[in-house]
Amino acid sequence: MAPPLSRAAAGGSTRASGSGPSAFGGDLFVCDILAAVPKHDIASMEHPVFSLSTRPDRRVLEYDHRGTQVTITPSVKGRATIFDADILIFCISQLMAAINAGRPTSRVLTLTAHDLLLATGRETSGDAYRRLRDAFERLAGTRITTNITTGPKDDPREVTTGFGLIEAWEIVRRTRAGRMVSVTVTLSEWLYNAVLAKSVLTLSREYFSLRKPLERRLYEIARKHCGTQPTWRISVPVLWKKSGSTSPVRVFRAMLRESIRADVLPDYIFTEEPGDIICVTPRAAVIEPGEGPILSPDTLEAARALRPGEDVYALEARWRGVWAATGRPRLRAPDKAFLGWLKAPSSRG
Repeated sequence: MAPPLSRAAAGGSTRASGSGPSAFGGDLFVCDILAAVPKHDIASMEHPVFSLSTRPDRRVLEYDHRGTQVTITPSVKGRATIFDADILIFCISQLMAAINAGRPTSRVLTLTAHDLLLATGRETSGDAYRRLRDAFERLAGTRITTNITTGPKDDPREVTTGFGLIEAWEIVRRTRAGRMVSVTVTLSEWLYNAVLAKSVLTLSREYFSLRKPLERRLYEIARKHCGTQPTWRISVPVLWKKSGSTSPVRVFRAMLRESIRADVLPDYIFTEEPGDIICVTPRAAVIEPGEGPILSPDTLEAARALRPGEDVYALEARWRGVWAATGRPRLRAPDKAFLGWLKAPSSRG
């Protein structure tokens, strides 16, 4: 696969590519890679770092789940929102594209506001530039204390001091109409370490078209925890906790059901199961009726003998999901393949 084109190589702006001296100190990375694949850091996708509120959220969030502790303290401007995170997604995407292309990087970046707005599916009106400035202020003002580790696996770092998602930002130039043209951003070392360790996941470009904060958060959680697995299940109370929603669980459950009915999330389908359980399935693994391998009744009887007490139809559905997730290969002997899968330890996950 060819490395992503820089703007200069594509015949656009002639500003320099790569790194250069920065007024902020150290080298400066220029965000000039066209159509960089959207990527987000894993920690932010797994834990509720960003607010889902559309109003200034000035509450301190205390989150503790299975040993992971996060305290998020907003500024007077409010806590950074899930829409503010688009700025970080843009920066991470540019840095990862550069790393994959063998270019030098820096945690001090310069970007064109117009490119950022277009890449994240936003308008380029004057009001959009004003909202962008507000987002920079919330990102810089939101302080985090956590024991989430980032960095290489052989040298992980546990951050236990407070830091901002953005250490600094500065409007470099303005037009006469008052719109920002170029912005310099300094990412936190914590976030930059995550990029260098490639602790990131690719997002669907349709993510930016999701306008409800909860829909974005549900997609992030599904992308992190389900990935390409045939299915992933989570209880509604735990999903509520991981979402960071400040609504009561009963209200969250109602909003979740509304989202399930709307079925607008890219890549994943959410369904409700008995016991207050949510099942997440990749859309690529969804098989239409009559599609896919056909198993004989004798094979299902053999499956009951192999896995007594288990629902063979549920096992068949899981196996079909694995088949779909692995590219829907042509199976010469589907019955033999299914029984072989049942005997494998991985089928018991």
